[in-house]
Amino acid sequence: MGLTEILFIIVLGVLLLDPKRLPAILGSVARAKAQFEEATQSFKSQLERELKSQIPGEYTESSQEPVGNQ
Repeated sequence: MGLTEILFIIVLGVLLLDPKRLPAILGSVARAKAQFEEATQSFKSQLERELKSQIPGEYTESSQEPVGNQ
C-alpha cells in the first residue's frame, strides 16, 4: 500500500469517524491484523509439518508410488 492510499484512508477516517474515536478504532484494526497474521503463520507451520511428515517415505497417499524416482 502506497503512501497516498494510507493518507487517503486516514483523511477519510477523520472525516467519517469521530477523531476522538479514531485511535481506538485503529488499535482494534491493528489487533485484528496481528491476530490474522498469527493464525496465518500457525496454519502455515502446521501445513509444513504435515507435508514434511509425508516426505520420508516419498509415497503419495493415493497411489503409493515413489515420487520423483521414476
